[in-house]
Amino acid sequence: MNDRIFAAMALTLLLGASAGCGGEPKREAQTRSDVAPATATAAALTLTSPAFREGEPIPARHACTGANLSPELNWSNPPEGVAAWALVCHDPDAPVGDWVHWVIYDLPGQTQALPEGMPDSPELENGARQGRTDFGRPGYGGPCPPPGKPHRYLFELYALKEPTGLGAGATRDQLLTAIRDKIISQAVLTGNFKR
Repeated sequence: MNDRIFAAMALTLLLGASAGCGGEPKREAQTRSDVAPATATAAALTLTSPAFREGEPIPARHACTGANLSPELNWSNPPEGVAAWALVCHDPDAPVGDWVHWVIYDLPGQTQALPEGMPDSPELENGARQGRTDFGRPGYGGPCPPPGKPHRYLFELYALKEPTGLGAGATRDQLLTAIRDKIISQAVLTGNFKR
């Protein structure tokens, strides 16, 4: 009798943990896992740059006040099954709202780095494509904040289970819509810049 009660209690707890109010599955948790799947058993995907460390200033050579070159980026611990990569750089502190500085996607799955000074052509030799930034063109546009407080620049890398299928010139919003169900893992590198 005690074993039956214990089993019933365990089943009730198990069902309750996987359901929201009213016994239905929580939509928020399902949506969150669609956008940023967890990689519980593998080391986390990591994005770094030799130009700057996490949370540190981005050198002027990578900004509009300098050579405006895209920084070298490297990533490690890619998850299994990566068929393509996408990367977005944006400034959430821009006075006009979140400003997109770079959109690049369909980098081949074996890629684990981007060299400094990527070309600004819409289509690259390796098959990758570049989207339209808020500067109105493809390719990297470096930090260019108004004088004052430093702005943050987020480089967001997405590991994808399949290419996006987008042509060159897609916006960040179009890219994020296209990859919503394709993301295996993601990593972020944040730098800052001020004038």
